[in-house]
Amino acid sequence: MNDGYRYVVLGAGRQGTAAAYDLARMGQAAEVVLADADLEHAQRSARRVNQLLQHPVARAVQVDVREGEALRRLLEPADGALSAVPYFFNLGITQAAIEARTHLCDMGGHTETVFRQLELDEAARQAGVSIVPDCGMGPGLINTISAYIIETLDEAYEVRIYDGGLPKHPRPPWNYSLLFHINGLTNEYYGTTVLLIDGELTEVEGLTGYERLTIPPLGELEAFITTGGASTAPWTFRGKVRTYINKTLRYPGHYAWFRAYKELGLFELDPVEVHGTPVVPRDVFHALLEPKLYDPEVRDLALIHVIGTGRKHGREVKLIVDVYDEYDEATEFRAMERLTGWHCATMLALQVQGTVKPGAVPQEIAVAPQRVLDGLRARGIAIRETWEKA
Repeated sequence: MNDGYRYVVLGAGRQGTAAAYDLARMGQAAEVVLADADLEHAQRSARRVNQLLQHPVARAVQVDVREGEALRRLLEPADGALSAVPYFFNLGITQAAIEARTHLCDMGGHTETVFRQLELDEAARQAGVSIVPDCGMGPGLINTISAYIIETLDEAYEVRIYDGGLPKHPRPPWNYSLLFHINGLTNEYYGTTVLLIDGELTEVEGLTGYERLTIPPLGELEAFITTGGASTAPWTFRGKVRTYINKTLRYPGHYAWFRAYKELGLFELDPVEVHGTPVVPRDVFHALLEPKLYDPEVRDLALIHVIGTGRKHGREVKLIVDVYDEYDEATEFRAMERLTGWHCATMLALQVQGTVKPGAVPQEIAVAPQRVLDGLRARGIAIRETWEKA
C-alpha cells in the first residue's frame, strides 16, 4: 500500500504555492518540499500551505536550480517534481530530473525550450520517468480542452481558443492588473507565434488578429493573438484540424494602448541613445508601467472559451467549452493561481501514479484529456460544455 507520494515544487512564488497546496490536498502527498533560492520565501510558502490544510505536510528548503548536483540530490528522493521557476531554467531542471529518476512537469512559457525538452524523450524512457512541459492555464489547460474537443468530435475542422486573466474590477485607462511578472506580459505581446491556419503551420505576429466578442458573464471583450499559448499543439494537431488559433482576452480599450506602445518601440531590448546615455526602451517601459498595473489586493477572474467546429453523428456542430473561475476568499488564491497551479498539480499527480507513460511528451497528449478535466472538476473548477449547430 502506498504511504503517499513525495513531491518537490521548485519556486515558491504564487503559482508554485498554489500547486504545492493542491498536491498536498489532492495528490496523496506524504510530503511536499517547497524549494526556492530565497529560504525565507520558501518558508513563508510552506507555512501558508500547512496553515490552510491544518497539517504539517509542507517543508521548505533552499536551492539554486542552476546548481545541477544540488538539484539532483534534492530530486532523488522525490516521486515527482514541479517547476514553477522561469522557463529558461527548465531544460537544466529536466536533465536533473531524468538523472534523479523523478517525474517532472513545469509551467513552461517558451515553445522553443519545450521542443528541446521533448528531445530528451529517449533519455526519460530509459530512466523510467515522464516529462510533461508547458502545463498551467495557457499554455496548458487551454490545450487540454482543445484536445478534449478534437477527441470528442467525430471530425474536427477548427479550434479557436480565447483565454485571459483579468481584474474583477478593472481600472481605466489600461483596464488590467498584473497577475504575473511584467516581462511575461510584454513577451506575450512581442515577437511571433506559430498557429495552424488553413492546414499550415503559420508564423503570426503578436498583438494582431484583433476582434471583439461577447462571452458571459463578462459581456463584450476584445481578443488578439499573443505568443506562446498554443505551445506545441499546432504541431501535434496538424492533419487533425485545419485551424488552431489562440487569442488572449482583455477588457475593451486595452489593446489600443499596448499596440501604441509596441509601435512606439517601447517593447524593444536594443538600447537607444538618450543624451549620450544608452537606454533600453523596455526597461523604461517596465519601470513606468509596472507601478500602475501592480495591485497586491487585486481580486481577479480567469476565463477560457474554446470553440471547436466539426461533425458529430453526421451533423455539422460546434462544441464550446467554458471555464470561469474567481479569486477564492477562503484560501486567498487568485483564479490565475488556481488554474495554473492546479492544472500542473493534476498532471503531476497523474504522472506519479503511472497514468502518464515514461518519456518526454507534449502535455496535450500526455494523458486522456478527460482525466485532467475530471480532476479539475473534482477540485471545484467550473467547466461547462455547450453544443450548437454549426
